[in-house]
Amino acid sequence: MRYTFPKSSRLCGQKRIETLYREGRRFVCWPLRVTYLPIEDETQVLVWAPKSLFKRATARNRLRRLMREAYRLNRHSLEGRYMLAFNYIDKEQQPYAVVEKGVRKAIRKLNEERLKTLG
Repeated sequence: MRYTFPKSSRLCGQKRIETLYREGRRFVCWPLRVTYLPIEDETQVLVWAPKSLFKRATARNRLRRLMREAYRLNRHSLEGRYMLAFNYIDKEQQPYAVVEKGVRKAIRKLNEERLKTLG
């Protein structure tokens, strides 16, 4: 298993992002809000930390880096293909362990949702 995060795994393009937020479903796995939409292509991910909560770019960059790293190391357990958005919603910066716990919980919940839809 390669633990890389290539460009093809990143969700880009305004139309695709708008489609995700318009048609996708969402749930919260603290400190993240996850928006997802099942697709046929390869899974693509968007990570986002709001400027309204974190004024300094260094804080936003750190949070995005933590979310990407947690997803990169745990994506092998994700079943199915999705457009995903991880939105950081906590007002304070959390350590990596808390962010990773949220990502793992989100992946587990996505797998449970997939099983419900399949049968």
